[in-house]
Amino acid sequence: MASTTRDGRDPDPDATPALVVEGLSKRFGSGDDAVSAVDDVSFTVDRGSVVGLLGPNGAGKTTLIKSILGTILPDEGTVRVLGRDAGDGRRATYANVDAMLEGARNDYWRLTVRENLRYFATIGGVAPDSVADRHARLLDRLDLADRADTPVRELSRGMKQKVSLASVLAGGAELVFLDEPTLGLDVEGSRTLRREIRRLADEEDLTVVVSSHDMRVIEDVCDRVIVMSEGSIVADDAVERLLGAVADYRVRVASDDLSPATIDDLRGRFDVADADVRADPPTLTVRTDGDAVYDLFDALRVADVTLDRVETVEPTLEDVFVRLTGERGTTESTPPALDPEARRAGNQQAAAIGDDGGAQ
Repeated sequence: MASTTRDGRDPDPDATPALVVEGLSKRFGSGDDAVSAVDDVSFTVDRGSVVGLLGPNGAGKTTLIKSILGTILPDEGTVRVLGRDAGDGRRATYANVDAMLEGARNDYWRLTVRENLRYFATIGGVAPDSVADRHARLLDRLDLADRADTPVRELSRGMKQKVSLASVLAGGAELVFLDEPTLGLDVEGSRTLRREIRRLADEEDLTVVVSSHDMRVIEDVCDRVIVMSEGSIVADDAVERLLGAVADYRVRVASDDLSPATIDDLRGRFDVADADVRADPPTLTVRTDGDAVYDLFDALRVADVTLDRVETVEPTLEDVFVRLTGERGTTESTPPALDPEARRAGNQQAAAIGDDGGAQ
């Protein structure tokens, strides 16, 4: 589905979408042993939008991304990338697409930061001197300018992650896939990367499909989220609307008077979502609404609990994810591994990515 972007822009109804997936299905095996990894999946990604892809292990995300990038052939369905049918020629279709993938060495560590940007611009068909100003802006915005002439192997893991993003964007790709883009970054580095992704989408019409274990990344960066479970899409909507669809508001109270016995008593009378007696002070979180809030406070007063702190807890994207998939904890990242040699051999993203032949 189409959606308004974070800066309030509505998609141009006459613009060709960045990505169109229609009726995509992929099965592995045959007969009783056949596994349906992707089952009749359809969605559209508008240009200039940032879309998150979430799903538990085995949801089919990896198979879906491989099908989009042209590294496996679906049994049914079509994929159109930047207006081109993926079946009409891979090199032309993916000329303006790139990917930064978790678990892969996305850059050449013997080269300097600047040399990596020039190299990946070159194999993308762009004369590196023509985008030198772009490279300088990327290095500056990602706080890499003072390390531009440092070999990547000498950088921290977090800085290598930022170099990977800069390399992906070095040639001016129009559609990029980012898998765990903030992995290994400290708080400030993660904030910088999220801000840069949003800026590029808003100001340069970059289209991004992003997966992440960190739900904050999805909430902060994405206009829209696609949630998969058991090979199918179970939700596809704007982040705000997904959050608003979960009527699961909670009250969290903190008090030194919250003993294990008091909490056990309250469990029998209220819908307790969480309790932490080891916190300082201990906390209790209760699912409640309307007049039930007053009932909770009355019960706490009768139990001689003096409150140190009271706060409301609104639903998070993780709550939505749990409600839709029944899974708790982090999600599996999506795209397959890709190293620099694979990027060179197949024009970055669509080349010879090892196909494991299974649903992930």
